[in-house]
Amino acid sequence: MNPPPPLLFTRESGLARITLNRPDAANTLNPEMSRALFDAAIECDEDASIRAVLLTGNGPLFCGGGDIHGFAAAGARVSHLAKEMTTILHGAVSRLARMGKPLVVAVNGPAAGAGLSLAMLGDIVIAAPAAHFTVAYTAIGLTPDLGASWLLPRLVGLRRAQELALTNRRVGAQEAAAIGLITRVADDPQAEALTVARTLAQGRARRWPAPGRCWRAAFPPGWRSRWNGKPAPLPPPCAARKGRRALRPFWPSVRRIFRNHANLAAPQGRMPKSWLMRR
Repeated sequence: MNPPPPLLFTRESGLARITLNRPDAANTLNPEMSRALFDAAIECDEDASIRAVLLTGNGPLFCGGGDIHGFAAAGARVSHLAKEMTTILHGAVSRLARMGKPLVVAVNGPAAGAGLSLAMLGDIVIAAPAAHFTVAYTAIGLTPDLGASWLLPRLVGLRRAQELALTNRRVGAQEAAAIGLITRVADDPQAEALTVARTLAQGRARRWPAPGRCWRAAFPPGWRSRWNGKPAPLPPPCAARKGRRALRPFWPSVRRIFRNHANLAAPQGRMPKSWLMRR
């Protein structure tokens, strides 16, 4: 029996729906999901019949960030894996941000790391009351990527962004709405986001490209310039021994997150010794 696809992509009457589909792994991003998201982003950009896009997650979590278990298993090749994934994901995020069509995000549960970056990317972001948001990168010795370093301070302000990135404090849904991290909270965010996205797809979104570009260009440097250079410098600290060792105390937390959700299969065992090898 073939495993389920890591990402679901469907269309209906001008609306494209992208669903992160690794619920048993907290919808964490692995190479297969990253490539699928990249392909979906290009399809949304290229297909003129798509006038709005809805992004959400399947299961109790929106997205737990990068697949730490996969990084751990990569051992000495972790730098290669990190560079591959950041290159692909930055391409996907860049295309979603610049496609000239509104992106509605339904945050159905917790979002951390790259999951936070994807959530923030939406033009309209609707979250469940139980959702919460964590920067997470610095907790494992990495730097924020997927546009987080550009977008977070522009949404919540520089001082609050610094605090969230340095302390990795968990931000609840109500606070996230109050500080501008998301648009609003809804009891059924996926149903409400679907209604909003369908409304946009039924004609109003045709006027979107001009205001969408103007709003993003209003923040210097412009959004486009954020993607003109290399992806955020995640791989070097990830590849360094210090970065690999930083994941060791984080590993029990990963397993604890899974144990808190009865329908998620917790990753087993210790982190591979090769992960902690000297370069």
